[in-house]
Amino acid sequence: MKVAIDGRALASPAGGVRRYVSELWTAMARVAPDIAGVVVGGDAGRAASLGLLHLPAGVGPPTNLGWSAWTLPRLLQRSGAAVCHSPAYTAPQWGHTPVVLTLHDVSYARRPEWYPHQSDLVRRAFYRRSARRATRVLTDSAFSRAEIVSAYGLSDSQIVVVPLGVSATFTPDAATARECVVLHVGDLHPRRNLTMLTTVVAALRQRDPRLATVRLVLVGRDAGEWTHIEAAARQAGVPDLVTHVTGISDAALADWYRRAAVMAYPSRYEGFGLPLLEAMACGTPVIASAASSIPEVVGDAAVLCDPEDAHAWTHALELVLTHPDTARRLSEQGRRRADVFTWDATARLTADVFRWAAVSAPGT
Repeated sequence: MKVAIDGRALASPAGGVRRYVSELWTAMARVAPDIAGVVVGGDAGRAASLGLLHLPAGVGPPTNLGWSAWTLPRLLQRSGAAVCHSPAYTAPQWGHTPVVLTLHDVSYARRPEWYPHQSDLVRRAFYRRSARRATRVLTDSAFSRAEIVSAYGLSDSQIVVVPLGVSATFTPDAATARECVVLHVGDLHPRRNLTMLTTVVAALRQRDPRLATVRLVLVGRDAGEWTHIEAAARQAGVPDLVTHVTGISDAALADWYRRAAVMAYPSRYEGFGLPLLEAMACGTPVIASAASSIPEVVGDAAVLCDPEDAHAWTHALELVLTHPDTARRLSEQGRRRADVFTWDATARLTADVFRWAAVSAPGT
């Protein structure tokens, strides 16, 4: 069975989307040999690196809407695919090919104040139409399924929860020494609550002599928050507190996880939180928000704090950074928790949805 994959996702500016597509289809080759993926549009080299076929897009409208309303539907007709997989929010706007759409979260619909740009009104309408047109919607967590139902009026039965996995790149390394580093991985976005985290880490450096050298390392693309984070560090009197790292390889990212004393994830809203799994798989103790999908992902393997309670974050970080036994316990619990999530399991569940859509969608 041939499944057409929207090739733009392979070059998405969102690192989590790129990882999702590459890990999913690498695992698909292992667990679902009856399914052949063909990348429609996008980069032929990236498709080949994943062992996937490629159908070039040719010339077409350059916009996201133009692609989904014109170019992609025409290419699907040529592809001979039984199913189209749209891995990130947008789907072809017409055609007879059944569509399986992945929605990782609907923060743009549920919390539009975080996305104030004028074009987001059009984007939200476009995403809503894509969700309502899909034959099946995949999402990463039960939390996100409930959010999609509320945002788009879909029924629970239209949405399948398929948790993500953790790459084999992310493993512990006893030879790597832990440093006095608080790590965060993910785009620097208002929902990630990083200004609060900066203020908390600055306070720890100033009040506890044992943490006089603590640093905050932020790995991820700036989505408009870096200037606010820098300002918070300067205002706290520690302008050298924060290091911003971007554009690194998976191997370098794994090295940061292994070097960090703790992973801090104070996000207000996540559809899943893939960096949480990666950190736990590397044996990094995790402190995270008791919000959205995060408790569902980490279980009892992390310290959970209210994302708006700076006092709770201060206490939790100080505890983990200054008590080796606590850090060791969290490290062990995190590794056991991360073992539950595999890309092979993600691929098996996804393949089942593709097979269902190919034979059960109206008109097939």
